[in-house]
Amino acid sequence: MRLTSFFDYTLRLLMYAATHGDRLVTIEETASVYGISRTHLMKVANQLTRAGYLKAVRGRSGGLMLAKRPNRIKLGDVLCATEPDFALVECFSSNNRCPITSSCRLRAPLREALTAFTTTLDRYTLADLILNPKDFGAPPAA
Repeated sequence: MRLTSFFDYTLRLLMYAATHGDRLVTIEETASVYGISRTHLMKVANQLTRAGYLKAVRGRSGGLMLAKRPNRIKLGDVLCATEPDFALVECFSSNNRCPITSSCRLRAPLREALTAFTTTLDRYTLADLILNPKDFGAPPAA
């Protein structure tokens, strides 16, 4: 199983915003800290704002901040809100054409593994991932 870079960037943006508490962070600042695409991060920020994880403040001194407390943001919920699907194999998808689906014994172990994966992520919140601003190479907020 491989998660998309979208989920990776999602976690990075949420971690950065959580680390800075009530201070607004910008897309440019976050992209620079991580050395990732501003354009991709903008798409991530838009989806996180629509999903209610980030609050966007427009204007010259605008930016992003968490819309929920970090201990209320479960990583499993974020995963489900940002990953497009969990079709590990063809028979998990809606356009399944595998001829052995009805008798295949692979589905149950894979479904169990996927459930274990998401259950583990649900035990952690964004609060578990918060770093110090200095860990990002940035000075602490004044």
